[in-house]
Amino acid sequence: MQPAEDATALTEREQQIIAFESKWWKHAGSKEQAIRDTFGLSSTRYYQILNGLLDNPAALAHDPVVIGRLRRLRSTRARTRRR
Repeated sequence: MQPAEDATALTEREQQIIAFESKWWKHAGSKEQAIRDTFGLSSTRYYQILNGLLDNPAALAHDPVVIGRLRRLRSTRARTRRR
């Protein structure tokens, strides 16, 4: 029997997205273009995938610093929108 972690392991693309997030970003426009060039995704789809990763325990185990930072940013933005 395989460990439960194998079932929730990250795909190569998911690992690349986490690595990509660890490198960026100062200028939004350049990031959107890099998303298209690197992943062949619209920025909307990319952020849908990224948002799903933030709730994935395997992503947190893979890179707790980046996922923790992105979760904090998401929480801050959500609180700001509710005001």
